[in-house]
Amino acid sequence: MLQPTTPPPITTALAVLGRSMWSSCCGLGREARLYRDSRRLRDRASGRHAVCRVRRTSLFFGRLHAGCRGDRLRKGWRWRMQTTINRRTALGLGGAAAMLVAAPSALAQQPAPPAPRVKGPRVWLDLDQTDLDAAYDQSVYAPNLQQIIRRYATNSDGVRARLGAPRRYAYGPTPIEGLDVYPTKRANAPINVFVHGGAWRTGVAKDNAFPAELFVHAGAHYVVPDFVGVEDVGGSLMPMAEQVRRAVAWVYRNAHTFGGDPNRLYVSGFSSGGHLAGVVLTTDWAREFNLPADTVKGGLCGSGMFDLKPVRLSARSRYIKFTDEMEQALSPQRHLDKLNAPLVVAYGTFETPEFQRQSRDFAAAVKAAGKPVQLLVGEGYNHFEM
Repeated sequence: MLQPTTPPPITTALAVLGRSMWSSCCGLGREARLYRDSRRLRDRASGRHAVCRVRRTSLFFGRLHAGCRGDRLRKGWRWRMQTTINRRTALGLGGAAAMLVAAPSALAQQPAPPAPRVKGPRVWLDLDQTDLDAAYDQSVYAPNLQQIIRRYATNSDGVRARLGAPRRYAYGPTPIEGLDVYPTKRANAPINVFVHGGAWRTGVAKDNAFPAELFVHAGAHYVVPDFVGVEDVGGSLMPMAEQVRRAVAWVYRNAHTFGGDPNRLYVSGFSSGGHLAGVVLTTDWAREFNLPADTVKGGLCGSGMFDLKPVRLSARSRYIKFTDEMEQALSPQRHLDKLNAPLVVAYGTFETPEFQRQSRDFAAAVKAAGKPVQLLVGEGYNHFEM
């Protein structure tokens, strides 16, 4: 099993992206786990789960605050205390102690969990249809979904106000085939192409400008393309995958127009964009685009889906018209022979079981194929918080 480790920085761009997408106040420890202050009470499909935490790890600043965590077991509550006490963390420990005393009594007032659901036939692994559908519905595990989606747009507006409007270029003949470039002032700078998420249905470049500022200030260009939604093209994922590939090819061939270095081109993506980033990274660039096999020098796939078979079996097939050809062609895990770049794979521990498994299995498969890969785990983060 591939163990999470601290990755060496593939590029300044990817290091900055990791810091911007997950948290500017969190660091990466020896196990590449990200922690944050949180108090959570969550209802899961399998029962009630509560986490009470006042722990914060920030290795950028060398702090470890006290923390407590409770996991409700069948026989009651088990508490684990982890503390590193000094003058700066005394307040954090006091808060942990206060919650340790208060939480059991507060949770005792919660209604009893519902009776276990009678499961139907297994559809995928140990999941029946209901569980599988929930495992590919991130909103089931992310009650703050709408708040975070609104923040994407608001933060992107703020970035444009500070950096100015992006340069807009057409990479194809249709109106949707355009990309935004947030240029850095450094000449011949590296380039990161970010592929946005949105369940393959939604999302636009302008609402995914929020990481641009840190890239630009670190001396890298930030590029985000627009592309069609699956429902705009009859339910097929093939057109959008082809558009994203052509956008990356355009950036490679035209990097000089905005001061970029085509030999330092990196791709990253999140959620369905993490899947599309995986598709880009497993493209046969020499055969399909007459470009170098290592056109992309590194990649980051955040919270993606890399084998489409279970996705095809889930409720997502209601709006995606899967075929055997599509499943095979667009499952990055089946095309690792074409992977020619070091890879970072990331997911959060509060994501759905299938999103966690997909990332772990993909990273393990890359490692088994003898390719360089690092696995990042965001402790306490749901899908949209990553």
